[in-house]
Parts: sequence; C-alpha cells; structure tokens
Amino acid sequence: MPSLLVQHPEQVTASAPAEMPRRRTRVFALSEARWAVTALTLFLLALPIQLAGASAWVWGPLYGVVYVTGGWEPAREGLRALREKTLDVDLLMIVAAIGAASIGQVMDGALLIVIFATSGALEALATARTQDAVRGLLDLAPATATLVLDDGSETTVATRDLVVGNTVLIRPGERVGADGRVTDGASEVDQATITGEPLPVAKEAGDEVFAGTLNGTGALRVRVERDASDSVIARIVTMVEEASETKAPTQLFIEKVEQRYSLGMVVATLAVFLVPLAFGADLTGSLLRAMTFMIVASPCAVVLATMPPLLSAMANAGRHGVLVKSAVVMERLGQVDLVALDKTGTLTEGTPRVTEIQPLPGSGLDEDALLAMAAGAEHPSEHPLARAVVDAARTRGLTVPDTRDFTSAPGTGVTATVDGHTVAVGAPARLLSGTGAASARAAALAETLESDGRTAVLVQRDGTPVGVLGIADRLRPDATATVAALTALTGAAPMLLTGDNPRAAARVAEEVGISDVRASLLPGDKVTAVREEARTGRKVLVIGDGVNDAPALAAAHTGIAMGRAGSDLALETADAVIVRDELATVPAAVNLSRAARRLVVQNLVIAGVFISVLVVWDLIGHLPLPLGVLGHEGSTVIVGLNGLRLLREDAWKRAATGRR
Repeated sequence: MPSLLVQHPEQVTASAPAEMPRRRTRVFALSEARWAVTALTLFLLALPIQLAGASAWVWGPLYGVVYVTGGWEPAREGLRALREKTLDVDLLMIVAAIGAASIGQVMDGALLIVIFATSGALEALATARTQDAVRGLLDLAPATATLVLDDGSETTVATRDLVVGNTVLIRPGERVGADGRVTDGASEVDQATITGEPLPVAKEAGDEVFAGTLNGTGALRVRVERDASDSVIARIVTMVEEASETKAPTQLFIEKVEQRYSLGMVVATLAVFLVPLAFGADLTGSLLRAMTFMIVASPCAVVLATMPPLLSAMANAGRHGVLVKSAVVMERLGQVDLVALDKTGTLTEGTPRVTEIQPLPGSGLDEDALLAMAAGAEHPSEHPLARAVVDAARTRGLTVPDTRDFTSAPGTGVTATVDGHTVAVGAPARLLSGTGAASARAAALAETLESDGRTAVLVQRDGTPVGVLGIADRLRPDATATVAALTALTGAAPMLLTGDNPRAAARVAEEVGISDVRASLLPGDKVTAVREEARTGRKVLVIGDGVNDAPALAAAHTGIAMGRAGSDLALETADAVIVRDELATVPAAVNLSRAARRLVVQNLVIAGVFISVLVVWDLIGHLPLPLGVLGHEGSTVIVGLNGLRLLREDAWKRAATGRR
C-alpha cells in the first residue's frame, strides 16, 4: 500500500483508463429519417422535371411516392389520435395535402408532406441523441472494481455486484467504482462530474467519494456505502430521465389552438360541401367549392406565420455561435424571467490560473524568481495546480529550471531538487510544521488568500517557507456584463447554483454582481432550487456545462449549455448550446427570441386577415379557384418574407445591444 501512495507521473499516466466510447444513434438508424430523406429526394427530383414542362405522367408518379413515403407515418399518428378522439395538425395537413392534389395542386401538397416529414425526423433524432447521452453517462462508472476480501487478498468483480460494506481498492488513475467513504490512503480526486469543482479535492480517511469520479496519484481503500443503483451518478441519470418525461409538453403558439381550428375547419369544409347539395346544387360544383374552401382556410399561412420568424432567429443565432435546437425552444427562450447560472466553466473559464505571487520578506526572491522555482518543482507533475504554475511561468517568459529527485505525495504536494535546493510546493496545512516567523507569515498569507476564495500553494526552500501562490479559476471577460444584461432583461438578478465551496462561490458572485448564491450543491439540489422557483410561477433559464448541471438543464423552462467544455450529457440535455463559449450571446439570443415573437404576432394578424377575406368571399360569393390559390399563396409569401427579416445582420446587432 505505501508504495502506491507516492508515484512518478509516468507511472500514473500508464495506468490511466482509456477514453470511453461515445454512444450515438446514427441518423439513418431512425425510420423517420429514412422516410423523410426519401420523400425529400423524390420531391427534389420531381420539381425540376415539372418546371421543365415535362408530361404529368413523368413527374406525377414521383410526387405520388412522396405522398406515400413522407405521409404514411404522420397519417398513422393522426389516425391513432383520431381513435383517441383528438384531431391533431398532422392529420389535418395530410388531408389538406390530399385535398390540394385532388384539385390539381399536386406540388403544393407534396411540399407540405416533405415539411412535416422532415420536422418529425428532426424531433426523433433529438430525442434519440438525448437518450444516448443519458445512457452514456453510466459509462463514467467503471464496469469492474478491485474488491478487498477479509483476508486481505484482492479480486476483480463487476461494480453492479458490490454491496454496502464491501471494501474496494482504487488505484492511481482509476475511476471510483462506487459511492463510499475512504478508510485508508490519501489522494486527490477529480469530482467535477458530480460537483463541478474545477480542482481535484484532497481525500483521506473519513472523506466521501463518488462513483464515476477520477482518482489522482494516490491509492485509496473505500468502504461502499450505497448500492450501484443508488449512487449519485445513477441518480443523475434518473433525474434527467424523470425531468425530461415530466417536463410540460411544449407547443408553438399556433399549436395551442390546433384542436379547435382543426375541428372547425373539417366541420366547415363538410358543411360547404353538403349544405349546397341538400338544396339541389350539383356534385361537381359543391366539391369544387369545398376544396377551394379547404385550400383558402388551411393553416398553411398561419403555420408559416409562426415558423419563418423563429427559424430565421435560429439561423441568425447559429451564425453567431448559439445553436438553438428547435423553433419551440426559440419561442420559449423569450419567455424566461429568471436565470440560474453555474459557476465553473460557465461564469468562469474552468481552468485554474495563478492570480497572486507573494514572496515572503527575507526570502531574497522576487515574484519571477519565486514562480520559476515553483514551476521547476511542479514541472514533472500532471496535477491541474502544477500545470497552472508552469503555464504562469511560461506566460511571463521565464526559464523553468531543470528538476531532479521529483516525488509527489497525494494531498500534500511535490518535492524536487531545483538548482541544488530542495523545493517543496503544496498545501500550506500539510507542509507548515514549524513555529518560526516565516511559517507564521506564510500561514497568515495563505489564510488571507483562501478567505478570498483562492487556493493557496506554499513554496518551501530547504524546509523554510519562501512564498505563497494564489490560484483561482479565472472569470470570463464577459461575465459581469452578461449578468447585468440578464438582470435588465428579466427584471430579476440571476441566481448562482454551484457545487463548489461557499468561499469560491461568494468571490465569483461578488465580482459579477450576484447576491443569491447557493454553493456546495449536488445535482439534485440544483434541480430542487429550479423547481422551487418554477412553483412560484417563474420561467427559469439554466446555464451550465457539466454532467452535474444536466438534471437542472432538463428540469428548467429552458436550458443552455456552454459548448466548448460542456459534457455530452449537458449538450444533449440542453435546449440550446453556446458553441463558441461566448457568454454575452445569451442575452442577445433572448432578445432575438422576443423579436421573433413580435413578428409572429404580426404575421398571424396578416394571415388571419387574408384567410378571413378569402373564406367570406368563397362562402357568400363565387371565389374562382385560381384566385383563391393565388390569395392563399400570396399571404403565405408575405408572412414568409416578413419573418425572414430576422436573418439580417442588423437583427443580431439590435438584439445584442437591446434595441428593438
């Protein structure tokens, strides 16, 4: 056991686990995608043939296959809904498409089919990818663990077979196989997947560890305290699945009146057909009037009144690094009235940086000399704090001296010979043992740094403290401005929800102007905080990046993930992704969503006026079919072009500056 507690970095690297495979559903593994692509391909083949003036016997069969391949699944779902005594827009669109074909508008009907088939395929793909990410989360926990038997011997068992009371050995570089408590050994464990903390946490006897977290350079004996099905990582999976299933169904604005509109249109079309027949009108004339009514009253223009503004806003946001996953999300984004932010990787960069260099009086060192000495000792180490020290020295253009006799003590620090001196760099609480003036000054300085939310690193030369380094996760340059913009947009200051320690959380919150700080939260605690606000009527926007944020992202009214360093689960669970990690794009996207909602209202008014005029004309007069089609298509073009205004660059600029 002791031989495992001090290791050279090359030994640790050799035992590090291989990268875990990603589970990802292929697009064409979904039947919805295969049928949608087939329908789209045939439509794109038939359209130029028709426009070229070829015989209908050439392009007609191609359109016919489009109707079948793209329409059979929506038709099936619509009929299922009909059996349950509901009438949905899928069936209405199929009927409208067939009605259009019956009066010669074959291409219009085929286009409607293709749009609906493609929409269904995208929805199915998004659902499958989210399920992939949730299932893949279980890969964080290793499949096997080293079980220590009562006689001290070791055997390899499946982690699912571990029971409460078992003792397992976690070697350097291995992932922890079960939730439990350390009984022997010391190490530093990277538990960012669970708590979001940017730095590994020192663990020794009595400390709790979580399944799926990554052990550092020491060996640990851990007593299992939870079954595999009850581990924190398993509960994260359960919370994401439950939040996704219980989240209220989302609909576009126009879909909220879908049932009444659909039923009313069907009843009205039948009345337009049957009433004249009852009074002696001829069959052909009544059918033509009914089909004309169905065309002019169909919700195509209303649907297009809603979609182009939202899709244009999505495209514009995408060009500027915000990937919004659906039109529903684009609409909901503008409704948020409270924002909850993660800390590490969201407000901060997620990478530790040296922020203070404090040589002690009498050490004979300046800042550069102290940093170079510490970097020399830390250079062979793979610890994140060591990398921060070495990076700081290189950033200053310092020469990192050669190192000999390097050793690493988990939870304590490193020791090496640098320029003929024995240099130790590590935790002040572990390295400080003397009572001299230098030790007292170093302890006071370390305490001051830690009270400000920094991680203090002591540097000793030949057993005497010579300086202290302060290390912290650096705030994003746009974090403060983003918090102010979100406060102005929502009318409420954002919350900070983090698994990091209270001091680090308070420091970041103070810098960006957040007063509501909730620290040391596990994933379930974040979900609870979001749901408490939702119960008061708030529409909460959650912004995060890690596995520990995924349940809250799923439970929120809208969730946005930071893309560059975001976990697979967070990226798939979130409704939108900030691809370029520019936090300032969030308020711009919210403003763009609100602009899209205003255009939707404008378009609905335009579409409603056109439909009303055409319907009244058809009912009380004689509306020629070509004129009815022209009016219907004209309204569609007008609302479509109006919605495309949000594609312009100045639309994003106005959103970014908060102007309408």
